[in-house]
This record gives sequence, structure tokens and C-alpha cells, in this order.
Amino acid sequence: MAPDARLLEHATTFSAFSNILDARLLRALADMGFARPTLIQARAIPLALDEHRDILARARTGSGKTAAYCLPIIQKILLRKGKGKDKAVEDAGEGALNQTKALILVPTRELAEQVTSFLKGATKYCDKDVVVINVASGTTAHLQRLLLSDHPDVVVATPSRALALLQAKTLSLSALDTLVIDEADLILSYGHDHDIRQIFSGSYLPKVHQSFLMSATMTEDVEMLKGITLRNPAILKLEEAEDEAASLSQYAVQCSEVDKFLLTYVILKLKLVKGKCILFVNDVDRCYRLKLFLEQFSIKSCVLNSELPLNSRYHTVQEFNKGVYDYIIATDEGGLAEKDDESEGEGEEEQEKEEFTSTQRDPTEGEVPGADGSGEEGDQNTGADESSRPKRKRSSSSPSPVTKKRIKQSEDQSVKSTKKSKRANKLDKEYGVTRGVDFVDVACVLNFDLPTSTRSYTHRVGRTARAGRTGMSLSFVIPSSEWGKNKVVGCLPNAQNDPRVFKRIEKQQAARGSQIKEYKFDMRQVEAFRYRMEDALRSVTRAAIKEARIKELKNELLNSDKLKAYFEDNPLDLEHLRHDKALRPARVQPHMKHIPKYLLPKMASVQAGEDSSLVAAEKNGFVPFKKVGAKRGGKQGKGGSSRKKKSDPLKKFR
Repeated sequence: MAPDARLLEHATTFSAFSNILDARLLRALADMGFARPTLIQARAIPLALDEHRDILARARTGSGKTAAYCLPIIQKILLRKGKGKDKAVEDAGEGALNQTKALILVPTRELAEQVTSFLKGATKYCDKDVVVINVASGTTAHLQRLLLSDHPDVVVATPSRALALLQAKTLSLSALDTLVIDEADLILSYGHDHDIRQIFSGSYLPKVHQSFLMSATMTEDVEMLKGITLRNPAILKLEEAEDEAASLSQYAVQCSEVDKFLLTYVILKLKLVKGKCILFVNDVDRCYRLKLFLEQFSIKSCVLNSELPLNSRYHTVQEFNKGVYDYIIATDEGGLAEKDDESEGEGEEEQEKEEFTSTQRDPTEGEVPGADGSGEEGDQNTGADESSRPKRKRSSSSPSPVTKKRIKQSEDQSVKSTKKSKRANKLDKEYGVTRGVDFVDVACVLNFDLPTSTRSYTHRVGRTARAGRTGMSLSFVIPSSEWGKNKVVGCLPNAQNDPRVFKRIEKQQAARGSQIKEYKFDMRQVEAFRYRMEDALRSVTRAAIKEARIKELKNELLNSDKLKAYFEDNPLDLEHLRHDKALRPARVQPHMKHIPKYLLPKMASVQAGEDSSLVAAEKNGFVPFKKVGAKRGGKQGKGGSSRKKKSDPLKKFR
């Protein structure tokens, strides 16, 4: 990714570092398109190599933090392996060379792949001297042990994976020279708090080593990590430019659950968004529901969620960055765990009631679930007065009909909860795309489902308006009066808190000098598309979503590198998978691909409006309604295609 032009150190080039950086590194950087260092790189590299200082760097996404710590790591390893260039190596002996010298901890597997990719690009001309291993990837434990037995120079890992390898004594850090914690403000929110503390308190690290702490914001988590990792650090704060808020235009729409699909269809089909777009949802099922819905209108998109293997997720991001896809539907499952401090107490009881037994402890052996009246649905059905009756009737040999009903309801819900927990355990807990992952040239972020915290919102909209470019975000907010009316389309329980969360988001953005404007659609023109939307939405059933998830899994089996050798030995298995039935929605209507001329909104009616947000939005990715492809639509009824249909009348009777 090209760095932000505003963050470049224009008075300095990488050639000015020729006295501290190896010529092979400079050559590789030139091949990667890095001509000038960013501000954070220009300050951090000399401090790390000349003064050997610990570094705490605070800079926003796109400022070049990855290169700021990767280049010093590679240079120090090259110096240590160079004969006679480092006296410390001569004193330590040759055995010190064959040890792991750097450990880079990142919060997600996607970011681990990204950091590893940069390291391998930077070591293009010295890959035999600097060995880089990513243990956060989906490789088997046996293969990781083999790779680590060769003592690679640089290990990239998530905290949980690093701790497991350290406890198994597969990874040794006795000769560690550099420790990096990237995205420090995010690493603890992914549940790595316990792992980080164990790594530092378990005598795995040497007493003397250089540390880098890289973060986009200064939070309490970062302050805690600073206290346990850094010694007299050099603090680098790269403040954002004054016009940073102006580069991102933020909009919001108050709408119902069904209207989310309607507005998304109109926005994407009429090309109201120019460029690439990321659509964030809060659940894997909704990810596929939205994809299948868009497919009804021949709108192509790719999905990104924790069910997919790591290699597939990383490849999806790369293809999106290359422009193969314009729309990517990503689940922000990590954001669901984040909650603002103000909201922890609010709505806690309501959420527990909606999530049913997912927050309850499992019943002990021999205990009948719900028999003591503690089941939440039992409390709702029978009331508080009846909740104590089963306790008095435990000794009775024949339970009352009410008790039987409640026991049956609790058992059914416990089964659902068990299935849900089993499915959750299969998901990748180290999946995350809202921070750290490098999305290139994203014009718009569409929050199809509003995040559950202001922090998650900031991370999402941070995927656009990067590297000096402008961008926009649009968020759908469900009013309290509309929540729960359309559960058929998959209304999420946490959407009930949308108004409260959105108020906090507005307050936070106002404190940063940004304003979330209300984007007003002309609903009279949008209503013309409603019947087509409802027709398509009826085709996206639960069975269709389940089939889509199975199809995605089968595609990954076919494309997986691990199974190539297996399918070569068992070609019949591959043939069986290829000839399986096409898994898609039951109803596919080709006419939905095109928009009839009479449905296209009139340009004059929109231009006559006085809504200033329409004019402002046009400059940042949104354009007003217009007759897109009207000339083509007018000729379709008179072209040769219509004559072909007349020549074969049987095609009309499908």
C-alpha cells in the first residue's frame, strides 16, 4: 500500500539511510515502490539502530508503522550474521546465530499474514540470511515444530499461539533481541490479555531486549503494556492532519430491517457508490443472506468471515485489493465482544433475555434444566409468582402440566444453545478485519449492521479515507419502534441497542471534529423498487443460506493446497464433489438482473430538492439518482434478443 503523501518525510529518501541500512534492504524497498520514508519511519529507524532505544509509536493507520519496526529487525539480524561487522557476535560465538532473534505479536491472523508478506518482500535479496516464519497461519502443529526446529530468525505469531509454543518448548526465546507488539490498542480486546501476561511473567523472555509498541490510539491497555514491556522508551506521536476529518464523510439512515436490503439494493444497483465498498454485518448467517440477496440482481460480491480458512481469507483480501471484486461482505464478529463502558450496565438484562441460554451456565449432571424455574423463557411464560412453585413440587412423583411444559421448553433451548456454542467453537477466534488488515482504495464503508461500540465503529470507518484519499461511510440504524418487526429476515438482538449506540458514536465523532449527517433518500422513488426487493428476499430462505455455506466449504476443499495430494490419489472423491448439485437459491429470476426503464428515478425530481447532503455526498462517492443505462434499456425490447425468444415459444413456459 502506498503511504499517505501527507505523512512522507519529503526532505529525506531511503538512500539517506545507506549508512545504517544494508544495500540489499534498500534495493528491495525500491522494488516495492518505497522511495521516501514516512515520518514515523524517518524517526523510528535511526532511534532503533543508532541509539538502541525502546519505542512507543502512536500513529494512525497508513502511516507506515509496519516498516518502522520490520526494517530495524532485518538490519540487526544482517549485522549479527555479517562476519566481523558485529563484535557482540564474535564474543557470543557461532551458536548465538542459530537462534530466534525477533518475535512479532499481532492480534489477528490476517495481520500476521500481512506482516509476513512485507518481511518476505523486504528480504527478497537476503532471504537465505533472514528466515521468517508465520506460526499464526493454519499450518499443522507437526509442520510448525519442524519449521521452528531450524530456529528461524523472525517469528510472527498471535499471543495465544506464541504462548502455546513456548509452553510446549517448541519455541525458544532465550536469545531474543527484539520484541514487537503491533496494534497494541487492539491486541487485548481480542482476548489476549491472559496470554500476554503469561508470556511476560513466565521467564520466557531474556532480561535485555529491545521492544517496539505500535498503536493507533493511546488507551488504558496501551498504558498497561507500556509499563510491562518498555524501558525508558522514545515516544513518537504522529498527530493527524487538521483536514483528516474532512477526508471522511459520514452518513446515517434511520430505517427498518427490511429497508436495509431495499436501500442496499438501490445503492449498489444504481451505482450510487463509485469504487470499491466494504459491507459490514454482525453475523455469518447475515453475511450469506446479503450475498444471496445481491446475487438475485446479478450483483457480484465476495464474503469474508471466520468460517473460511485463513488462506482463503487472505486470498480474498488480495483479490479485493487487485480490483477483482468491487464489493466485499465482511463479518465484524470481534466487534460484538466490544462494548462501551457506558453500555455495560444498560440493556444487560434485555440482551440476556434475547440471547436466551447462551449466557447461562450449563446444567450440572442430574439436574433438570429449567426445573427450578431459573430458565429465562420459563420466567417470561409463567411469571415471577410461578417461578418458585417447581421448587416446592420437586418431591412430587408426577410433575404438573405447567412444569412439564417448562421443562420441555428449557430442554429445547438448551439443545439450541449447545448447537450454537459448538458452532461458535468452530469459528476462528483470531479472525479480524476491522483493524490492521490492508484494504486498498476503499471508497465506501457500509455499516449494514451498526457495530455495538464506538470503538468498533472507528475501526470500521478507518478502512476508507486512507493514504490521503477521500472516502465515505453510511450506517443503517434501526429505530426502537422498528426493531423486532421483521424477524423473518434475521433481526439481530443487539440491533435493539442501535439508538443508544448511535448516540454515543455521534458524541465521539463530534469530539473529534467530525459530523455524522443524515442521508435522506427520496423514498417515493425508492418505493418503486420494493416489490422487486421483496421478491428477491423471499428466495433467500434459511435453507438457501445453509446450502450457500456448505457450497462455500466445498469450494474451499477443492481449492485447498493441503488436499491436492489427496485428490491426486483419490480422483473419484474429487469427481463426486464436482458433480454435486448446484447449491443456490431455489428461485433464480433472470429478469431481475436488469432495471426496467420505468423504474429508473427521474433526475429532475432529485435535482429540484434542496437537500444539501445530496450535493455533498456526490463529491465523496454518492451520486444522485439518474437514468443509468437508459439508452440500453430502451433498445432491449426491440433488439434481436426479443426475436430469438419469439422463434422458440416453449421458452416462455418455464
